Amino acid sequence: MKTKKLNTALLANLPTVNTLLNDKYGKYGTQTRDELTVKARAWYYGELLKEKRKERKLTQAQLAERIGKKREYIALLEKGETDMQLSTLLRISDALGMRLELTAQ
Repeated sequence: MKTKKLNTALLANLPTVNTLLNDKYGKYGTQTRDELTVKARAWYYGELLKEKRKERKLTQAQLAERIGKKREYIALLEKGETDMQLSTLLRISDALGMRLELTAQ
């Protein structure tokens, strides 16, 4: 099988992810970029919760029952479409055997 060489001149002209995000959502510190960052983090943490729930072989309904919420709420969390209170996050982490740790950046 033949391998093709990368055209480094073309690659050098490709925009970076930050350039694309700046063009579409504005630079860091703007309201639209901050809103995107919040949504991205919510989605990311929702994915982590979903992954851990599946590792524990729990359905959304089972997790919801363990923490006293509805299945639909768990689905929204996993999609990053809703906020949660700290008390709910603590109940979920306990139900999934997770430990929360805060660190300074």
